[in-house]
Amino acid sequence: MLPLALTCLFWFACALLLLGLARRARLWRNGRRAKVALSGLLAMPKRYLVDLHHVVAREPFIARAHAAVGGGAVLAILVIALNYGLVLYWPWLDRVLLGASALMLVGAALMAWRRRAPPARLSRGPWMRLPWTLAAFACGAALAAWLAPAGGQASAAIVIVLLLIGGAELALGIGAGGPMKHAVAGLLHLAFHPRPARFSSQRSTDLRALDLSQGDYGVAKPADFAWNRLLSFDACVQCGKCEAACPALAAGQPLNPKKLIQDLVAGMASKSDADYAGTPYPGKGLGQHRGAPHSAIVPGLIDADTIWSCTTCRACVQECPMLIEHVDAVIDIRREQTMVQGAVPGKGAQVLENLRNTDTVGGFSKAVRYHWAIDLNVPVLRAGDETDWLLIAGEGAFDMRYQRALRALVKVLQHAGLRFAVLGEAELDSGDLARRLGDEATFQQLARGNIGLLDGLRFKHIVTPDPHVFHCLKNEYPALGGRYDVLHHSQLLAQLFKQDKIRLSGAPSTLAMTYHDPCYLGRYNGETDAPRAVLAALGIAVREMERSGLRGRCCGGGGGAPFTDIAGTTRIPDIRIADARAIGADVVAVACPNCTAMLEGVVGVRPEVMELAELVAQRLGE
Repeated sequence: MLPLALTCLFWFACALLLLGLARRARLWRNGRRAKVALSGLLAMPKRYLVDLHHVVAREPFIARAHAAVGGGAVLAILVIALNYGLVLYWPWLDRVLLGASALMLVGAALMAWRRRAPPARLSRGPWMRLPWTLAAFACGAALAAWLAPAGGQASAAIVIVLLLIGGAELALGIGAGGPMKHAVAGLLHLAFHPRPARFSSQRSTDLRALDLSQGDYGVAKPADFAWNRLLSFDACVQCGKCEAACPALAAGQPLNPKKLIQDLVAGMASKSDADYAGTPYPGKGLGQHRGAPHSAIVPGLIDADTIWSCTTCRACVQECPMLIEHVDAVIDIRREQTMVQGAVPGKGAQVLENLRNTDTVGGFSKAVRYHWAIDLNVPVLRAGDETDWLLIAGEGAFDMRYQRALRALVKVLQHAGLRFAVLGEAELDSGDLARRLGDEATFQQLARGNIGLLDGLRFKHIVTPDPHVFHCLKNEYPALGGRYDVLHHSQLLAQLFKQDKIRLSGAPSTLAMTYHDPCYLGRYNGETDAPRAVLAALGIAVREMERSGLRGRCCGGGGGAPFTDIAGTTRIPDIRIADARAIGADVVAVACPNCTAMLEGVVGVRPEVMELAELVAQRLGE
């Protein structure tokens, strides 16, 4: 009797699972068409077992618990499908099922132990029951394996009840949007990921170029997202790792990347945010927002200040175990707000107007961009000339503080005997800020202007001290036809030290020094070693802050945040300087004009902020 009951229960659960999956699929199909490769289905095991677990493994306890409960569940379901779904009834498979159930039960116990006093970042609500429903399934499967060979009529009811409890979580949870929704959605998300290059050892951090001629102006409503992006939102496990990493949330601004994703899930399913069981946006209650697939995201589902709080630092993306692209969603919503609604807060609108009218953020004349180098005999590259290195200073060239860093860099390059030149007044803004503020039209105008200029000149390499310019030229211009060999100045300086082209004099600094990783150099481009190699060549032992390298804390200067200026309870750069104070740093070494400006803007007693090139220039010998 029990084997037959298990067979019926299995196929009944499969039917419920398929119905639930069809329901979620209808929601995903509200999104726009997207090009996906069916080969992603074949790549799914590798992406799950390697790429996803590479992130999960950063927390060994969670990795072990997840491997136990997930691995045990998959094996148990597979055995049930074979032995009872296909009516094989082989006793040796029951022994395998018993082992799989035990493994799953251990994982569920570990999850339950963690949920006794869960970290603040974890969502509660239905997630609190998950360890117990999974444990019920594991116990039911174990009893089935133990009793089925003998018929097990007396205990069949207990087995069926336990399997129904656990099976309901697994099968009904898909269509009803329960916690286990992430299991199926997560696997499909990995197969049809909007950034498949992430699984080919590429960072894939460039933003999607819009086809403005076809009326693509970003995202106004959930249905404007591509269908596989809607799918990706359903993959969220509400672990809150993005929340713990978000600089805006830490500063008390009205953004939590986890809730942002859950709001988009609610909008996709025509619900309000009342059922959200995690940390809300600072200063905002729950149950006040509702969405629908074809209703405006802003302000019905998400307030505008939430979207404008993001610094685009990608800390959330870096930490997400499900590989969700939060920043892409933010920028797509900003694009519609900027280009269609014209609703850019703070000084953002003025900045965009400056870029359109003067090709500079500050509304300066391009002719004064290189006035700081007038006495340094730096040649300007013109048509017909040729050079090895083209130095692009970026918007930092208009800032008197950062001009010191640029002058130091020029002196180092001259000291090393490099043949280099600048663009002079012909240089346009890279367009980074316009793109992050959602003005794709202005970005493409600036980018095409720079590409047209660069393609008419003869040079071998580009070097820039600005990670935002570096990222644009290296990763985002190729989509518009501009392909160049681009180095950040930290990479070039590290090369020059390695080639013994920089001669030092004097003794290394004895001041305690730390290094602040720029987001657009570290997380966006994976470069964390070159700046440290330069400091090591100077004889400086770096004291690492609590968050450094690819997990470094944002300075607050990216994504146009200094111009949209969304209020919080503190400032992001204040938090970063507190990190430096905590390790007793006397000096914070930086490698970005935005970081220089933001960290030097912290009031009160703080470590000195020094640009990498300045530190090298101080030690130049003859």
